[in-house]
Amino acid sequence: MALLHNRVSQKELKERLYQETEPRTTISFYQYFPIPDPQVFRDELYKVLHAIKVFGRIYVAHEGINAQISVPQSNFDALKQALYAIPALDGVRLNIAVDDDGKSFWVLKIKVRDKIVADGIIDPAFDMANKGKYVNAAQMNRLLSDPDTIVVDMRNHYEFEVGHFENAIEVPSDTFREQLPMAVDMLKDQQEKNIIMYCTGGIRCEKASAYMLHNGFRNVYHLEGGIINYAKQIKDEGIDSKFIGKNFVFDDRLGERITEDVIAHCHQCGKPADTHTNCANEGCHLLFIQCEDCARTHEGCCSTECQDFIHLPEEQQKELRKGVLKDGNIFNKSKARLRPRLNKEG
Repeated sequence: MALLHNRVSQKELKERLYQETEPRTTISFYQYFPIPDPQVFRDELYKVLHAIKVFGRIYVAHEGINAQISVPQSNFDALKQALYAIPALDGVRLNIAVDDDGKSFWVLKIKVRDKIVADGIIDPAFDMANKGKYVNAAQMNRLLSDPDTIVVDMRNHYEFEVGHFENAIEVPSDTFREQLPMAVDMLKDQQEKNIIMYCTGGIRCEKASAYMLHNGFRNVYHLEGGIINYAKQIKDEGIDSKFIGKNFVFDDRLGERITEDVIAHCHQCGKPADTHTNCANEGCHLLFIQCEDCARTHEGCCSTECQDFIHLPEEQQKELRKGVLKDGNIFNKSKARLRPRLNKEG
């Protein structure tokens, strides 16, 4: 029987990754299509991708697939053939990372979920087949120059903070499921305008565009392939970037630079910075922005308490971490929750 799950420790897998000599390519893709039995689909996909040394994180659900992966460069064609052999994925757009060292993932994880994007939608009349019009980079730029266009960022605060399109509206919510009705409410008096939704790779804004149409909006667009594809197109075609700053990504890189603009600030000292990091205290692991000076001063920690904690003997740290839930700090989306933690020292 083929191995369908990883059995090696995360530490060893990461060490193996950094010992690899062949470069890897980081890729993301998604597709909305009906999958009658997600578990069977998942198991078959795992066997195929494991055989060609694909690493990454993939979600499979009845509504489709969402993937962020890396593959050895010599196996890129084999990956395309494997994916395109699945009828619903034949020709699926593969977003290749812009700023990539190939060290984004070190294990393959494929999980079955209720949905590939948690949306909170329960209306049985909602139909993903009725979605907004795709726009490419050139079309996006033209629409952005139209005063009748409203551009809506469907990402979370920590993503928007380090980079976004010019004049983009942030939907200030912690979750995508909350953002959808909030976006409808925010734009309820703008139904005749051009509404462009965008996100990192396209998966959230595609669903958001369908939700806006479902709620009576008429001229709805979404950026094909999201910011990742936009960045590739402007580079390939020599187009000016209307996206400013850095694109947050959900892998070990935590970001890829689109323009040299630094529009965010260090959460500790306030000077310009856009480098996300996770607190070095394994019992905290808070995601926050930290400049190089603060990283040295605070040793990669978010607070004095965490800095003191990492200097305790390892056994004492393990004992103190027992029973502590840290999930609320990982990728903390709320600006309101983030600031008090980083300002604990007064």
